[in-house]
Amino acid sequence: MAARAGAGDRRWLLRLVIAFAFSQAAVSMARPAVSYRALALGADERAVGVIAGVYALLPLFAAVPLGRRTDRGRCVPLLAVGAVLIGVGCGLSGTAGSLAALAAWSGVMGLGHLCFVIGAQSIVARRSSPAEQDRNFGHFTIGASLGQLVGPVAAGLLVSGHDGAMGRTSALALVVSAGVAAVSLTCLRRIEAPVIPAGTTAGPGKKPKRRGKTEPAKKSKSKSKPGKVSVWRILRTRGVPSGILVSLAVLSATDILTAYLPVVGEERGISPTVIGVLLSLRAAAAIACRLVMTPMIQRMGRTVLLTGSCLLGGLLCAGIALPVPVWGLALMLVALGFCLGVGQPLSMTTVVRAAPEEARSTALALRLTGNRLGQVAAPASAGLVAGVAGTGAPFMMLGVLLLGAAGLGVRSTPRDPAPAKAPAPTAPAPAKAPETPGEPPVPVDGRTDRH
Repeated sequence: MAARAGAGDRRWLLRLVIAFAFSQAAVSMARPAVSYRALALGADERAVGVIAGVYALLPLFAAVPLGRRTDRGRCVPLLAVGAVLIGVGCGLSGTAGSLAALAAWSGVMGLGHLCFVIGAQSIVARRSSPAEQDRNFGHFTIGASLGQLVGPVAAGLLVSGHDGAMGRTSALALVVSAGVAAVSLTCLRRIEAPVIPAGTTAGPGKKPKRRGKTEPAKKSKSKSKPGKVSVWRILRTRGVPSGILVSLAVLSATDILTAYLPVVGEERGISPTVIGVLLSLRAAAAIACRLVMTPMIQRMGRTVLLTGSCLLGGLLCAGIALPVPVWGLALMLVALGFCLGVGQPLSMTTVVRAAPEEARSTALALRLTGNRLGQVAAPASAGLVAGVAGTGAPFMMLGVLLLGAAGLGVRSTPRDPAPAKAPAPTAPAPAKAPETPGEPPVPVDGRTDRH
């Protein structure tokens, strides 16, 4: 398999994690800074929710075409385009003088993040054998958690609301985040070089060095064409819809936490620096979760782990709406980060395993479309709810959303236990059968059915 060609040398994964960490750090630094800049420009809770939703509006329409393009070609160019768009969106958000301009450049930043994530997830799917998918996707998402750990702290240190300086300091944070995004461009070398872009099923392991656009064209003649697999067929595949919906709920929770915790901090008198530390604690807990994910899956099973984490995460999200002290909020965010850290890598593995093999990038793009749909609808709904019921209400809404995801988690991995049970009886059976016959001449005619 071509996916096994890079199994021994995992330096490509390390480089990809580093690049993803820088791009995610830029986005995680920019998202709270955009909220603070919107507040400095006179936005209320509803306007903050709308601006947070525009971040995901362009990606909502672009995800599937980008996924189809990735199924037919290489992924690294998409990573480079994504890093550039993130930098442009962050930098120009810092110079925006109106809420409309701020929302528009926030949308550009979201489109760049989508490009980067589709390309990166497709690389992991192509270069990981089935036995490595949980581990590699878990390590890959550590890059996102590292960025989410550093980004909010950096934004909190740079943003200050003293003496009316929030407009200037939030602009500085956005410009710095643009520079952080540019660093990810330096980490993209030799990530995809040994990979045959569309040959994960047929290429022998001895031909991983062939590159370019000719190989996918040859494969597509003998295999089913990646671009011809319909979206409806992918969505009807068992496991794909539930994986998409669980991912939507988990990412919506993370997104609203990032966008609305600064609003909660302003209402409760918590400084931007402390809010940044709280968001980073959540990200650090997600990193810890993904480092121990493989042992947890082995002990608990994928379905129990996914369902339990969504259930507990929903209760913790609802608890944030309560007027707890800062130390209590910190404890809840650490536990919440651990729970939310489970959902993303497991939903990636679920979608990749369930989707047709020649359309994995499109299936991952559909998963990201669901994520962006949640990022459009959830902040906008949160803004409406916050305008009516207060800033704590969006977190109650998140609790309900994650509790619903817990129910979906029961159906998200129904096919995973089957492969684990099947090898157990089949492995010993052939080993014992040849030992039982004691007469040499007879097995030729009478015992062939036992083999």
